[in-house]
Amino acid sequence: MSGNRKLGKPTDQRMAMMRAMVTYLLENGRIKTTVSRAKEVAPIAEKMISLAKTNNLASYRQALAFITKEDVAKKLFDEIGPKYENRSGGYTRIVRIGPRRGDAAEMAFVELV
Repeated sequence: MSGNRKLGKPTDQRMAMMRAMVTYLLENGRIKTTVSRAKEVAPIAEKMISLAKTNNLASYRQALAFITKEDVAKKLFDEIGPKYENRSGGYTRIVRIGPRRGDAAEMAFVELV
């Protein structure tokens, strides 16, 4: 994780949130969140996809250590990794969608390209 945003949470809660968001992003291909969270999730998701491109047991276990669902890790290595085989980075996109109604927080979609 890039060491710049604390997102108003202690480290353990922040890491748990990042793990959950990355898992959900890889499972569904798209998540809606705040811009600052999106900027934290995207690089981690990119690292997971890069791991999936080197399809061996060590990288699979490394991905499993971060991803919270085993079937998502399997999908990552079976489908997502091979899909980006010829692409050298830039697997995610952040699309801003304007302020949230309740607190006017800037919202964004993080999606797999």
